[in-house]
Amino acid sequence: MLPRVVATDLDGTLLRTDGTVSERTRRALVAAEAAGTEVVFVTARPPRWLDDLADLVGGHGRVIALGGAAVWDLGTGRALDACGFDGGVLRSLVARLRDAVPGVGLAVETVEGPAFDPWFPDGEPGLDRSRRAVPVEEALRDDEAVAKLLAVRPGTPAQGFGVVQRGDVRDDAQEAFFDRVRAVAGDRAELHYSGAAGLAELLPPGVTKDVALARWCRRLGVDARDVWAFGDMPNDLPMLRWAGRGHAVANAHPDVLACADAVVPGNDDDGVATALEAALEVALEAAPQAAPEDHPAAVPPSP
Repeated sequence: MLPRVVATDLDGTLLRTDGTVSERTRRALVAAEAAGTEVVFVTARPPRWLDDLADLVGGHGRVIALGGAAVWDLGTGRALDACGFDGGVLRSLVARLRDAVPGVGLAVETVEGPAFDPWFPDGEPGLDRSRRAVPVEEALRDDEAVAKLLAVRPGTPAQGFGVVQRGDVRDDAQEAFFDRVRAVAGDRAELHYSGAAGLAELLPPGVTKDVALARWCRRLGVDARDVWAFGDMPNDLPMLRWAGRGHAVANAHPDVLACADAVVPGNDDDGVATALEAALEVALEAAPQAAPEDHPAAVPPSP
């Protein structure tokens, strides 16, 4: 049967490798919403990377962004809920990372926008260059809560930055970098890995995808058993474990594949859509007494 909530990661899960959403997936999401299932994106992406996806989350237009640090309303362009670092803790983290990892590139994400070290890899064409004018510690403001601190391994080439690495690729330099960041973070931050080469993501203590999703579902009056979750990387694991049914796409990290309740086709093969189509078909078969016009529209699989 259909769940009450579908929570899905974006990059590497719902989106194809080129960052697009297939027409098949679009149809499946629309049909699920029409059948009464709320679709919620749960993503490490910042709000500014979400506008093009507003039509995929039905009329509610809400996304859990920044790895769980904010619930974003795409319609109003405002945060409905947000968590941030304590200012003193954040400044201490930045100073300690500078000492522990000489040459590290840092950036901060807030619901108002980002700030980057001038030498942070430039992965966003057209971004306001004033956001890179000074080191991040000089850009921090007491009235602006930071939801995420990003750290890039020194020497990460600009052309390789952000390329997703799977778990079967051993990168000793990255592992050593993560160990140093983890030692600095301690219990001051949650260390997340979304798969981007050379990138460590630090969120405020207690901020994870599952915590944010659980809090949002409580507002909706939905229990974990009525939630399906989809993901591909280690930062999705808490969400997959929390949900009543956790799905890994076939291209997922080995740790995610090992944990999932079910494995669906990969992101380039519309795995999320495949699962939703099957659930919609079962829902239709379970209600034969309804008139055809009362049925949610089934979504025929595409070749």
